[in-house]
Amino acid sequence: MALPLARVLALLETLAPLAFAESWDNVGLLIEPELKHEIGRVLLTIDLTSAVLDEAGQRGAELVVAYHPPIFKGLKRVRASRTGEQVVAAALARGIAVYSPHTALDAAPGGVNDWLAEVVGGGVVTPLVRAESTTGREVKIVVFVPEEHAAKLREALSRAGAGVIGNYTECSFSLTGSGTFFGGEGADPAVGSAGKLERVEEVRLEMICPAHALPAAAQAIAEVHPYEEPAWDIYPLVSKPAPGFGMGRAIELETPAPLDEIVRRVKQLLGLSWVRLAAAERHHRGQPVERVAVCAGSGGAVFEHAPGYDLVLTGELRHHDILALNSAGTSVLLCDHTNTERGYLPRFARRLSEGSGGTLECLVADADREPLVVV
Repeated sequence: MALPLARVLALLETLAPLAFAESWDNVGLLIEPELKHEIGRVLLTIDLTSAVLDEAGQRGAELVVAYHPPIFKGLKRVRASRTGEQVVAAALARGIAVYSPHTALDAAPGGVNDWLAEVVGGGVVTPLVRAESTTGREVKIVVFVPEEHAAKLREALSRAGAGVIGNYTECSFSLTGSGTFFGGEGADPAVGSAGKLERVEEVRLEMICPAHALPAAAQAIAEVHPYEEPAWDIYPLVSKPAPGFGMGRAIELETPAPLDEIVRRVKQLLGLSWVRLAAAERHHRGQPVERVAVCAGSGGAVFEHAPGYDLVLTGELRHHDILALNSAGTSVLLCDHTNTERGYLPRFARRLSEGSGGTLECLVADADREPLVVV
């Protein structure tokens, strides 16, 4: 079995709403082979390298979800001979769609940063920098359709990706009323005759729709709606502020712990034989850690907005940021960039598969790995 690409995109949007991504980021569907692409198998990766794309082809994946966007800055050309462009060209040539959630998945409840917070230990977890309400990437579609065609149109719009709210699909609202129209010269109305005012019992059908799914929704209306000129509207929506959204995570440890105990825990749960530690003087003297700030990847910009923690955990930081934190009494624990992200992929694969009702087979790429090794 397979799902239309639009339905899979709507599911990804539910797990990591793109409206909460950072403004500088490039998230969403980045490579689209064709509008009616069908998805049965998904390959998850942190970075889309040529080796990962080869693996996607070998394992029969129609969609790659690459955490880091393979297209970040604007491309002026796509050439198979150039590094950075060749993977885009190859994905298109092989008919593989590519989607990136990146900082949307960082900000979302149950996303990368919540997983990383679990690694530190139990306690009260909150966003380090809370997300504010931002202009959303969802719209509301309102279609006026004869009552006997409403159910068929609702189903078609659902297949196009509309009507998804949280874990629920095919969500809609209907209101019955009377519609009128007068067919002019050259009109060929599906109901009544040209040259006279017609009154028809119609349903006002409302459905939420991701902005990226609008082309598919428009095609569904054109194919299913019986009218020569369907009446439908698009209303832009503003994202609702949602609890738990934001960058980074703050952890108030239920049981304060010595720094070396937290280091041991992080190494064990991330599967690392080594990490890099810059311990503050007070932790050298044995003072326990009570408040921890974490940020997957590179947390420098996030930590600037949330000072005063005993320990910060991230993938990488600038040298002078480390010195500044140490001088303020904060210890720094670095694991290298993707080591703070990759361990989340199996959980994300499970969530994506469960969200599809088991229709999607979601795999984690074997070829994806941290490029830096200790030699």
